[in-house]
Amino acid sequence: MKHLHLLFVALVITSFLWRVYLAEKNPEKLAEKWLKILPHGLAAGLLLSGIGLVFQGNWADNYGWIVAKVLLMVAFIVLGIFTMKEQGSRRRAFLAGALLCFIYIVKIAVSKQVFFL
Repeated sequence: MKHLHLLFVALVITSFLWRVYLAEKNPEKLAEKWLKILPHGLAAGLLLSGIGLVFQGNWADNYGWIVAKVLLMVAFIVLGIFTMKEQGSRRRAFLAGALLCFIYIVKIAVSKQVFFL
């Protein structure tokens, strides 16, 4: 289950960066139906594999770090939406925010600690 979850993590971030690249270089390509559906499928896979890991690892009792990851994932999604809609320096600022959320999610996943202590 862990490897499946890590695969979805890699696919989500790769597809996000690829769609940002397309938004900059070839925005009309983003109108294709499969490019609109793909992020939702990957996010669903990520969420379901994460839920599976919570129960497989018996982490339901110590859920603070899991809640933090979910909230940061929501922030990542919102910042990702703004990244795709904006242009220029605003797009880069939202992209930076989304990437910081992603990095913090990875930090929490590795350390199981919400704060930098």
